[in-house]
Amino acid sequence: MIGMRKLVSLLVRDPLVVILTAAYGTAGILVSLVDRDGRKQTKVARRWARNLLRVAGAAVRVEGIERIDPQANYVFASNHASYMDTPLIVGYVPAEFRFLAKKSLFKLPFIGNHLTLAGHIPVEREDPRAAVKTMSLAAETIRGRNVSLIVFPEGGRSMDGSLKTFKEGAALIAIKAGVPVVPLALQGTHHLLPMHGRIVNPGPVKLMVGEPIPTVGLTLKDRDKLTDRTRQAIAAMLGEI
Repeated sequence: MIGMRKLVSLLVRDPLVVILTAAYGTAGILVSLVDRDGRKQTKVARRWARNLLRVAGAAVRVEGIERIDPQANYVFASNHASYMDTPLIVGYVPAEFRFLAKKSLFKLPFIGNHLTLAGHIPVEREDPRAAVKTMSLAAETIRGRNVSLIVFPEGGRSMDGSLKTFKEGAALIAIKAGVPVVPLALQGTHHLLPMHGRIVNPGPVKLMVGEPIPTVGLTLKDRDKLTDRTRQAIAAMLGEI
Protein backbone atom coordinates (compact mmCIF):
# COMPACT_ATOMS: atom_id res chain seq x y z
CA MET A 1 0.00 0.00 0.00
CA ILE A 2 1.00 3.64 -0.37
CA GLY A 3 2.98 4.87 2.66
CA MET A 4 2.01 8.00 4.59
CA ARG A 5 4.68 10.35 3.21
CA LYS A 6 4.30 9.09 -0.33
CA LEU A 7 0.52 9.33 -0.13
CA VAL A 8 0.69 12.93 1.11
CA SER A 9 3.15 13.77 -1.66
CA LEU A 10 0.89 12.27 -4.31
CA LEU A 11 -2.19 13.96 -2.92
CA VAL A 12 -0.57 17.39 -2.89
CA ARG A 13 0.76 16.95 -6.40
CA ASP A 14 -2.35 15.56 -8.04
CA PRO A 15 -5.78 16.77 -6.86
CA LEU A 16 -7.46 14.03 -8.90
CA VAL A 17 -5.74 11.42 -6.73
CA VAL A 18 -7.22 13.19 -3.71
CA ILE A 19 -10.69 13.06 -5.22
CA LEU A 20 -10.40 9.41 -6.23
CA THR A 21 -9.00 8.23 -2.90
CA ALA A 22 -11.49 10.22 -0.85
CA ALA A 23 -14.46 9.21 -2.98
CA TYR A 24 -13.68 5.50 -3.11
CA GLY A 25 -12.53 5.48 0.51
CA THR A 26 -15.84 6.98 1.59
CA ALA A 27 -17.72 4.54 -0.63
CA GLY A 28 -15.82 1.64 0.94
CA ILE A 29 -16.74 2.78 4.44
CA LEU A 30 -20.41 3.19 3.50
CA VAL A 31 -20.50 -0.20 1.79
CA SER A 32 -18.96 -1.80 4.89
CA LEU A 33 -22.12 -0.95 6.84
CA VAL A 34 -24.02 -3.57 4.86
CA ASP A 35 -21.11 -5.76 3.74
CA ARG A 36 -19.87 -7.96 6.55
CA ASP A 37 -17.69 -10.29 4.48
CA GLY A 38 -15.77 -7.54 2.66
CA ARG A 39 -16.65 -8.66 -0.86
CA LYS A 40 -18.42 -5.48 -1.90
CA GLN A 41 -15.52 -3.52 -0.46
CA THR A 42 -13.18 -5.49 -2.72
CA LYS A 43 -15.19 -4.31 -5.74
CA VAL A 44 -14.88 -0.71 -4.57
CA ALA A 45 -11.13 -1.14 -4.06
CA ARG A 46 -10.79 -2.66 -7.55
CA ARG A 47 -12.45 0.36 -9.15
CA TRP A 48 -10.25 2.72 -7.11
CA ALA A 49 -7.12 0.84 -8.17
CA ARG A 50 -7.96 0.85 -11.88
CA ASN A 51 -8.79 4.54 -11.85
CA LEU A 52 -5.61 5.35 -9.92
CA LEU A 53 -3.54 3.56 -12.54
CA ARG A 54 -5.43 5.37 -15.26
CA VAL A 55 -4.66 8.72 -13.63
CA ALA A 56 -1.00 7.70 -13.34
CA GLY A 57 -0.86 7.07 -17.08
CA ALA A 58 -0.27 3.33 -16.77
CA ALA A 59 -1.00 1.27 -19.89
CA VAL A 60 -1.90 -2.07 -18.30
CA ARG A 61 -1.35 -5.45 -19.95
CA VAL A 62 -2.30 -8.73 -18.28
CA GLU A 63 -1.04 -12.21 -19.24
CA GLY A 64 -1.99 -15.64 -17.91
CA ILE A 65 -5.10 -14.49 -16.07
CA GLU A 66 -6.94 -17.58 -17.32
CA ARG A 67 -4.83 -19.63 -14.90
CA ILE A 68 -6.82 -18.22 -11.99
CA ASP A 69 -10.13 -19.76 -10.94
CA PRO A 70 -12.06 -16.84 -9.36
CA GLN A 71 -13.91 -19.34 -7.14
CA ALA A 72 -10.74 -20.96 -5.76
CA ASN A 73 -8.45 -19.82 -2.95
CA TYR A 74 -4.74 -19.12 -3.36
CA VAL A 75 -1.73 -17.42 -1.88
CA PHE A 76 -0.58 -14.96 -4.54
CA ALA A 77 3.16 -14.24 -4.29
CA SER A 78 4.44 -11.20 -6.17
CA ASN A 79 7.68 -9.30 -6.72
CA HIS A 80 7.61 -5.80 -5.21
CA ALA A 81 9.24 -2.86 -6.98
CA SER A 82 6.85 0.05 -6.44
CA TYR A 83 3.97 1.44 -4.40
CA MET A 84 1.97 0.96 -7.62
CA ASP A 85 2.25 -2.84 -7.37
CA THR A 86 -0.70 -2.99 -5.01
CA PRO A 87 -3.14 -1.06 -7.25
CA LEU A 88 -2.08 -3.23 -10.21
CA ILE A 89 -2.84 -6.45 -8.32
CA VAL A 90 -6.00 -5.12 -6.70
CA GLY A 91 -7.30 -3.83 -10.01
CA TYR A 92 -6.63 -6.83 -12.22
CA VAL A 93 -6.43 -10.07 -10.21
CA PRO A 94 -9.95 -11.60 -10.35
CA ALA A 95 -10.05 -13.08 -6.87
CA GLU A 96 -11.57 -12.31 -3.52
CA PHE A 97 -8.41 -11.60 -1.57
CA ARG A 98 -6.95 -10.06 1.55
CA PHE A 99 -3.54 -8.53 2.20
CA LEU A 100 -0.87 -8.83 4.81
CA ALA A 101 -0.22 -5.13 5.42
CA LYS A 102 2.09 -3.15 7.68
CA LYS A 103 0.32 -2.23 10.88
CA SER A 104 1.05 1.47 10.27
CA LEU A 105 -1.06 1.43 7.11
CA PHE A 106 -4.15 0.79 9.20
CA LYS A 107 -3.74 4.32 10.58
CA LEU A 108 -4.01 6.01 7.17
CA PRO A 109 -7.22 7.96 6.46
CA PHE A 110 -9.66 6.16 4.15
CA ILE A 111 -7.16 3.41 3.29
CA GLY A 112 -6.77 2.37 6.91
CA ASN A 113 -10.52 2.25 7.43
CA HIS A 114 -10.95 0.08 4.36
CA LEU A 115 -8.16 -2.30 5.46
CA THR A 116 -9.75 -2.80 8.86
CA LEU A 117 -13.35 -3.13 7.74
CA ALA A 118 -12.52 -5.43 4.82
CA GLY A 119 -10.63 -7.86 7.05
CA HIS A 120 -7.05 -7.36 5.85
CA ILE A 121 -4.37 -8.59 8.25
CA PRO A 122 -1.98 -6.22 10.09
CA VAL A 123 1.66 -7.27 10.39
CA GLU A 124 3.95 -6.13 13.19
CA ARG A 125 7.37 -6.54 11.57
CA GLU A 126 9.37 -5.57 14.65
CA ASP A 127 7.94 -8.42 16.74
CA PRO A 128 8.97 -11.91 15.50
CA ARG A 129 6.53 -13.68 17.82
CA ALA A 130 3.66 -11.56 16.55
CA ALA A 131 4.73 -12.31 12.97
CA VAL A 132 4.46 -16.06 13.60
CA LYS A 133 0.97 -15.59 14.99
CA THR A 134 0.11 -13.51 11.94
CA MET A 135 1.06 -16.39 9.63
CA SER A 136 -1.30 -18.71 11.47
CA LEU A 137 -4.04 -16.07 11.42
CA ALA A 138 -3.54 -15.62 7.68
CA ALA A 139 -3.95 -19.35 7.04
CA GLU A 140 -7.08 -19.41 9.21
CA THR A 141 -8.46 -16.41 7.32
CA ILE A 142 -8.03 -18.17 3.98
CA ARG A 143 -9.87 -21.26 5.22
CA GLY A 144 -12.46 -19.55 7.39
CA ARG A 145 -13.42 -16.64 5.14
CA ASN A 146 -12.97 -18.50 1.84
CA VAL A 147 -10.59 -15.89 0.43
CA SER A 148 -7.14 -15.68 -1.13
CA LEU A 149 -4.12 -13.83 0.22
CA ILE A 150 -1.59 -11.59 -1.51
CA VAL A 151 1.98 -11.56 -0.17
CA PHE A 152 5.16 -9.77 -1.25
CA PRO A 153 7.81 -12.37 -0.25
CA GLU A 154 10.73 -9.93 -0.65
CA GLY A 155 9.44 -8.21 2.48
CA GLY A 156 9.69 -4.73 0.96
CA ARG A 157 10.19 -2.85 -2.26
CA SER A 158 13.26 -3.43 -4.42
CA MET A 159 15.46 -0.34 -4.65
CA ASP A 160 16.45 -0.94 -8.29
CA GLY A 161 13.47 -3.04 -9.41
CA SER A 162 15.40 -6.32 -9.56
CA LEU A 163 14.18 -9.43 -7.78
CA LYS A 164 15.49 -9.89 -4.23
CA THR A 165 15.70 -12.84 -1.82
CA PHE A 166 12.33 -14.27 -0.75
CA LYS A 167 11.19 -14.79 2.82
CA GLU A 168 9.30 -18.00 3.52
CA GLY A 169 6.02 -16.49 4.77
CA ALA A 170 4.02 -17.02 1.58
CA ALA A 171 5.03 -20.68 1.37
CA LEU A 172 4.36 -21.24 5.07
CA ILE A 173 0.87 -19.74 4.86
CA ALA A 174 0.00 -21.68 1.69
CA ILE A 175 1.09 -24.99 3.22
CA LYS A 176 -0.83 -24.31 6.44
CA ALA A 177 -3.95 -23.29 4.52
CA GLY A 178 -3.61 -26.14 2.00
CA VAL A 179 -3.93 -23.87 -1.04
CA PRO A 180 -1.73 -23.36 -4.13
CA VAL A 181 0.81 -20.57 -4.48
CA VAL A 182 0.31 -18.43 -7.59
CA PRO A 183 3.46 -16.58 -8.74
CA LEU A 184 2.81 -13.03 -9.98
CA ALA A 185 5.41 -11.05 -11.94
CA LEU A 186 4.98 -7.30 -12.30
CA GLN A 187 6.90 -5.30 -14.90
CA GLY A 188 6.98 -1.54 -15.42
CA THR A 189 5.78 -0.47 -12.00
CA HIS A 190 9.29 0.50 -10.90
CA HIS A 191 9.46 2.95 -13.80
CA LEU A 192 5.97 4.19 -12.99
CA LEU A 193 6.91 5.08 -9.42
CA PRO A 194 10.37 3.96 -8.23
CA MET A 195 11.35 3.73 -4.59
CA HIS A 196 11.94 7.25 -3.24
CA GLY A 197 10.65 8.62 -6.54
CA ARG A 198 8.81 11.94 -6.43
CA ILE A 199 7.25 11.87 -9.88
CA VAL A 200 4.84 9.36 -11.45
CA ASN A 201 6.15 8.42 -14.90
CA PRO A 202 3.44 7.28 -17.34
CA GLY A 203 4.21 4.11 -19.25
CA PRO A 204 3.36 0.44 -19.85
CA VAL A 205 2.98 -2.01 -16.97
CA LYS A 206 2.45 -5.74 -17.14
CA LEU A 207 0.92 -8.26 -14.74
CA MET A 208 1.95 -11.84 -15.50
CA VAL A 209 0.28 -14.80 -13.79
CA GLY A 210 2.26 -18.02 -13.45
CA GLU A 211 1.05 -21.59 -13.11
CA PRO A 212 -0.39 -22.30 -9.64
CA ILE A 213 1.99 -24.40 -7.54
CA PRO A 214 0.08 -27.05 -5.54
CA THR A 215 0.81 -27.64 -1.86
CA VAL A 216 -1.09 -30.92 -1.46
CA GLY A 217 1.06 -33.36 0.48
CA LEU A 218 3.59 -30.71 1.55
CA THR A 219 4.58 -30.10 5.17
CA LEU A 220 6.21 -27.10 6.79
CA LYS A 221 9.58 -28.79 6.19
CA ASP A 222 8.98 -28.17 2.46
CA ARG A 223 8.56 -24.40 2.80
CA ASP A 224 12.11 -23.57 1.66
CA LYS A 225 11.73 -25.63 -1.52
CA LEU A 226 8.34 -24.06 -2.21
CA THR A 227 9.81 -20.60 -1.64
CA ASP A 228 12.64 -21.32 -4.09
CA ARG A 229 10.23 -22.72 -6.69
CA THR A 230 8.01 -19.65 -6.40
CA ARG A 231 10.94 -17.26 -6.78
CA GLN A 232 12.26 -19.14 -9.78
CA ALA A 233 8.85 -18.95 -11.47
CA ILE A 234 8.69 -15.19 -10.96
CA ALA A 235 12.30 -14.71 -12.04
CA ALA A 236 11.61 -16.67 -15.24
CA MET A 237 8.61 -14.47 -16.10
CA LEU A 238 10.71 -11.36 -15.46
CA GLY A 239 13.50 -12.72 -17.65
CA GLU A 240 16.00 -12.70 -14.78
CA ILE A 241 17.14 -16.29 -15.26
